[in-house]
Amino acid sequence: MIRIFLRKTGWAFFVILVLSGCAVFPVRENAAPSPPAAAHSPSGAGYHYSLGILHALNENMDAAILEMEEALRIDPDSPYLAKELASIYMEKGDTEKAFAICKKTLEGHPDDSDTRLLLGGLYLNRKDYPGAAGEYRRVIELAPKNTAARFYLGMSLAEMKQFDEAAAAFRELLKIDPDHFMGNYYLARILSEMKRYDEAEAGFRTTLALRPEFESAMIDLAVLYERQQKIPQAVEVYRNFIDLFPARLQARIKLGELYLQEQRYDEAEKEFQEVLKLDGNNREVRMTLALIYLERGRHEKAVEMLDALTREYPTEYKITYLLGTTYEEIKAYDAALETLRGIPASSEYFGGAQIRIGMILNKQQRTTEAVDSLLQAIGKKKDAPGLYAFLASIYEEEKKYSAAEELIREGLRTSPGSVDLHFSLGVLFEKTDRFEESIQAMKTVLKLEPDHAEALNFIGYMYADRGIHLDEAEKLIRKALRLRPGNGYMIDSLGWVFFRNNRLEEAIRYLKEASEALPEDAAILEHLGDAYVRSGQSREAADAYEKAIRFNPVNNLLKKKRDDLHRMKTPLIPFSGGNKMPVKP
Repeated sequence: MIRIFLRKTGWAFFVILVLSGCAVFPVRENAAPSPPAAAHSPSGAGYHYSLGILHALNENMDAAILEMEEALRIDPDSPYLAKELASIYMEKGDTEKAFAICKKTLEGHPDDSDTRLLLGGLYLNRKDYPGAAGEYRRVIELAPKNTAARFYLGMSLAEMKQFDEAAAAFRELLKIDPDHFMGNYYLARILSEMKRYDEAEAGFRTTLALRPEFESAMIDLAVLYERQQKIPQAVEVYRNFIDLFPARLQARIKLGELYLQEQRYDEAEKEFQEVLKLDGNNREVRMTLALIYLERGRHEKAVEMLDALTREYPTEYKITYLLGTTYEEIKAYDAALETLRGIPASSEYFGGAQIRIGMILNKQQRTTEAVDSLLQAIGKKKDAPGLYAFLASIYEEEKKYSAAEELIREGLRTSPGSVDLHFSLGVLFEKTDRFEESIQAMKTVLKLEPDHAEALNFIGYMYADRGIHLDEAEKLIRKALRLRPGNGYMIDSLGWVFFRNNRLEEAIRYLKEASEALPEDAAILEHLGDAYVRSGQSREAADAYEKAIRFNPVNNLLKKKRDDLHRMKTPLIPFSGGNKMPVKP
């Protein structure tokens, strides 16, 4: 008889072998003591041992323990009986008693490798990896060809992140048994962790050659390819596996996700539809299909699927939120409001839902309702910084700056570490010409989150616009661009630094790039026009100003700059304050 317990740990599944017999990993590879001989007398140890095994086979563990304890009372020096009793306690779930029995047995039989192997499993169960490794090393000393001890030694070392030693343990195992498929698999996993990708790939392929149906090895091989951005190879692994095992859902799901990464929506949809043929109630796949429909503009299909999911899972508010935002996207505002209002304050999606409600009401010019709704939401959830930040932005739109500042400070009293609120405060100070306070607020953001790209860009631009700390401004903005490559607003900021430094060729290059990324942004076009003026390229400057006026027709300064050019007069470009910073991310 054999019982196998699987315990999920941080790194892998550990297999704890409990009773003797045929096992996935052999336990007794050295000479082991025989079970007690069956006795004719009902008082013999062998008799009670046999009864204990029969009870265990029938899953009557309490009776099995009583019989095995009686056998051990008759033959107290038998490590075999002690080990069988410990195994039954393990199967019952009483690992502490099993542990105590193993420790006591080893006091009298320190060289019993089977008991040490069982004790190592109990250490693993406790997540005492050094203790486990110590037992497995002792087993290897006693029985050098014991592959189970070498396997679990490797696992214990891997849990301790001692990957070099773990790899060595698995290699020693594979010298003894080259076809040990789990040994090959875990060695490959360790090599993958060590970024030794070619060796890891070979290990996974060896594992799959030994066990073609081993899904975990297939997925890990595909993930290995993904890490190296070898997407076609990853797709091929999944496709081959699905050809062999078309009913394996996990492989189809992973393949669909890869297609999504490459925006191959038709192929992704096909794979997810195949999953639903096999598992029509798969919630995550149905949600993913709804997102594909949204991405492809098939809003009715998305609403149909999300509405069905919401009815089936009324307390899964992630789905409710997604349905509400879908209604918002198709301008079904009443349905959106009704759906989003159904998300309770206890849900993590409450804050986001209330912000979307505020956005919809504000979009419909129902600003008073939006404000009242957000105030009520804040009353229900005072520790939701996003609600304070969004309501403050509405106050700012209405130029109610004092109310906005008071609200942000109220939010900071309940959430003093909120990056969003400190950022909002910095933006508010910039809008109200409080430069030093604005910079200080943004520096607070960077203390809380050093890689906050928007705060880095904000400070850099503010310095550039005033022509101060230009070297530092350039460093800050370049860091922001490393975090947000291709961001048009940040490219504009870098161009503005070069403009202030009179590095006009670089300024024009970056400002042109920014205007190509954001062709309808009037502030960026104005910056480009200013750079052209400074470099003497009047025709290009006039063209940039004309485009800017098209997108901001009420900007009188822009019109004056254009008119000055037409009168063959160099426009006056203010050194600061004439070009408000685009603060969008």
